[in-house]
Amino acid sequence: MRTGEETATLNELLHPIAAVFVPLFFVLMGVQVDLASLAAPSSLWLGAALVVVAIAGKLACALGVVDRRVDRLTVAVGMIPRGEVGLIFAGIGTTLMLDGRPVLSEAVFAAVVVMVLVTTLVAPPGLRWCLRRPRGRGPAGR
Repeated sequence: MRTGEETATLNELLHPIAAVFVPLFFVLMGVQVDLASLAAPSSLWLGAALVVVAIAGKLACALGVVDRRVDRLTVAVGMIPRGEVGLIFAGIGTTLMLDGRPVLSEAVFAAVVVMVLVTTLVAPPGLRWCLRRPRGRGPAGR
């Protein structure tokens, strides 16, 4: 509870707006996916490849953690989710035209949505596992 002299932070002011519009954004992106293109084998293979590359890329990025006391795997798993930014660019790619055709086809857009969905769902259980697993007694251990 705030007194009359205290002011609200920007985060506190934007929280009610974000609570309404963020879920709507994800629903809108999901509605834009053509289910037929999502079921196409080429979209599924591309989606699976994007998931593997997205996760491998974040695992590789964790090598940049130079503090030996910080668990690199936990940092990597925490970075795995790909969300709003990927969907925004993919959505823009479906509306931009090049030679009369969209820059991103429906199949590619569906694959990007699959990648965002899978990486978003994989991270919480992965983080739970990372934070609960026993570590060695070396400098990176707890």
